[in-house]
Amino acid sequence: MKSVLITGANKGIGLETAKQLAKKGLFVYLGSRDIAKGNAIIKELIENGSENIQAIEIDVTKPETILAAKNIIEMEQGHLDILINNAGISGIVPQNAIETSIDNYKEVFETNFYGVISVTQAFINLLRKSEVPRIVNVSTSVGSLALQSNPDWPAYDYAKYAVYGSSKAAMNMYTVHLAYEMRNTAFKINAVCPGLTKTDFTNFNGGEVDVAAKRIIKYALLDENGPTGKFFSEETNPETGEIPW
Repeated sequence: MKSVLITGANKGIGLETAKQLAKKGLFVYLGSRDIAKGNAIIKELIENGSENIQAIEIDVTKPETILAAKNIIEMEQGHLDILINNAGISGIVPQNAIETSIDNYKEVFETNFYGVISVTQAFINLLRKSEVPRIVNVSTSVGSLALQSNPDWPAYDYAKYAVYGSSKAAMNMYTVHLAYEMRNTAFKINAVCPGLTKTDFTNFNGGEVDVAAKRIIKYALLDENGPTGKFFSEETNPETGEIPW
């Protein structure tokens, strides 16, 4: 049975991704900063028929919780097949390049960028033990430098997320380097934008959460011929999914 860790999975897209992967027969570690909330969700899921899923405490800004989660998964599974770096925050909005405080930038980068690095580095050796290691870094098309600098891009004038977009652009570059370093291995590592989705993160604007989760799962379950080191947004590019960095 394949195992997967999803950070920030106690609600929204992360939770829906966990539900769908559990139904597909994977053992799912539902990452939650608040283990009490995570356990409450698991209790409800199990009562509704879900199997092979458990909550695990992990706060991507707290190294001690990352290490503890790694030790639990190593003890229980011996390896990890899939890491989905889903945890993220938007920061105070609206936000812009000139007036938004540096403290807001630091807070968002701590989760969206440094958190991804901390979790990935902690779990990379467990992933190396998998025959089919996969990493999905949940990103956003707002973090595309090429798109955001294009006057014809629909979101060109939507400068509400200068901090959030910058943090995801940094994470995208990390994804490029990570994929490059693992290019001669079985790893498949990609950045995936699930699209604007109806969650509390977007004040419930956008598409359905089940569709967003399927977009992430597609790249979490790539076969050996799948792409690596790419940026995908099927909302932006329905034909091939790939978008420019």
